[in-house]
Amino acid sequence: MKKHPVILSLAILCVLGLAALTATRAAVEPVPAAFQYATIEWGGSPSNVYVVRPDTKVEFYAGRLAREKAPEGCAEAPYFMTLVMNLLGKEGYEFAGFTGNGIVMKRAERR
Repeated sequence: MKKHPVILSLAILCVLGLAALTATRAAVEPVPAAFQYATIEWGGSPSNVYVVRPDTKVEFYAGRLAREKAPEGCAEAPYFMTLVMNLLGKEGYEFAGFTGNGIVMKRAERR
């Protein structure tokens, strides 16, 4: 059998190229993201809904929610908590979990 040096060279180049590509991908790993958390708490009425911010400040939402009324037949707690969740969503937060009376939201830490 006659050997083809051009085909052999191309095969070696392909193998080396794939090895280099694999090594490059393995070397670049994303840095794990750090998160900030905020907790929305239901204080028993729309006038007592508040958010505990990542910097430990507490923000009360009574003023913002005073104009709103839950639709007839709708429980106030989920209605008003959803409104606050959407306000936090505009700030980059997303749902992370529940507590006894609240909702935990998270966003990637801003550096």
